Amino acid sequence: RPAAPARQAAPAAMPQPSPQDDVSDDVARLSMSTLSFQDYVRERMLKRRQAAMNAQSRQQEPTFAESRQDMEPDLPSALEQRLAARSAQPQPPKAAPALAVVQAPAAPRAAVREPPVLREEVRVAQPQPVMQMHAPMAPVPSLADTTSAVNQATARRDQQDMMNELRSMKGLIEDRFGALAFMEKMQRHPAQAQLIQKLLDCGFSPALTRKLVETLPTEVSDETAWAANVLERNLLTGEGEAALEDQGGVFALIGSTGVGKTTSAAKIAAAFAAKHGANHLGLITLDAYRVGAHEQLRAYGRILGVPVHTAHDRASLEDLLELLASKKMVLIDTAGMAQRDTRTRELLEMLAHRSIQKLLVINAALQGETIEDVMISYHAAACKGIVLSKMDEAVKLAPALDALIRHKLKVVGVANGQRVPEDWHRLSAHALVHRALRVNVNPAYRVAADDVNLIFTARQQVQRARPPLHA
Repeated sequence: RPAAPARQAAPAAMPQPSPQDDVSDDVARLSMSTLSFQDYVRERMLKRRQAAMNAQSRQQEPTFAESRQDMEPDLPSALEQRLAARSAQPQPPKAAPALAVVQAPAAPRAAVREPPVLREEVRVAQPQPVMQMHAPMAPVPSLADTTSAVNQATARRDQQDMMNELRSMKGLIEDRFGALAFMEKMQRHPAQAQLIQKLLDCGFSPALTRKLVETLPTEVSDETAWAANVLERNLLTGEGEAALEDQGGVFALIGSTGVGKTTSAAKIAAAFAAKHGANHLGLITLDAYRVGAHEQLRAYGRILGVPVHTAHDRASLEDLLELLASKKMVLIDTAGMAQRDTRTRELLEMLAHRSIQKLLVINAALQGETIEDVMISYHAAACKGIVLSKMDEAVKLAPALDALIRHKLKVVGVANGQRVPEDWHRLSAHALVHRALRVNVNPAYRVAADDVNLIFTARQQVQRARPPLHA
């Protein structure tokens, strides 16, 4: 009986079942239709996916779409191999199908790839560790280093304070010794003492007076004439230039309150109209603060036959300047503001036009300190020149000339009355200096010889930045 040995050899030839998978149950299922085999593959895939999720594998797997593309071509080939193997073998008895089936699953199992694990599912199962980025921290200085730095800063500050005190003491000593030497020189030269007393009586500052006397030659016979000559050479009047009304251009008259800007503008306008005609003249007013200020200039304009335009801001001023660009001379009357008024800066910014030249009007009757303050506040160094007004009211002209000489400013014209245009003049440096030196001092304000000693023995502020006088 030939079948008996085959049955007896069958148990010995059967492979041992895997301890992880129940292959015997799966073999029985594979003998079914193709649809049952697909269910089997799907179930195996789900099992392996669950195993991968439980193991929390960190390996990067291909996406589900890629694994599906790789898997789908293998499934038909595995089915074809299985069908070909089943058709090639003869139909065994009822117990024999187990032998054919035992060898057949090897091909599909080798062909089917392991199911991939989706990246999203892996991320859900095991979140990736978050990397914490920390900025590098600066090394914290130790307490000893901090204490040392504080001590060094304190030592430097103390040293700087000590150096400042030494410089102050040095300056004080130099001033004292200089004053003593100057007083001794005056005692040895009475003529110099008389010149000092005269200059102080006229209203010149002690700083300018001392500088003049220190450069006085010993062989000079007339000290007053020598001092007048030095002052004339240092006072700028522009005598070699054309008169202001002949130059033409755009001029803005600025200055503190009540110095006569509107009247001075009317005088310049009348002088220009008399020489060149009113049709070449333009008048603009910016004085919108004082009641009736623009009416005053309009009255002068009606007399001259010149219309007066009003500008309220910088935009309207630029429009008017463009409108009057064909005029040979344009005069701008501004509002009077105190030198310490905050609106003074706004006015200067409004006049910051490339074609506008500023004329600073200064009351010649003011004190020297007030004139100095006005020049600084209105930036006199950036002005075209200075107009000295109210000379007929000034008792002492020396304070104004003193400030003009020290700041190196040029006098373009003077006004000595209210008449238009008769009281507009252009004086020479000789006339101005002699007007300043020819003064009748009230005895109550006369400087005595003892007062001179008190003035010059006090500490004098040495102004090294001032240019020297041209003796």
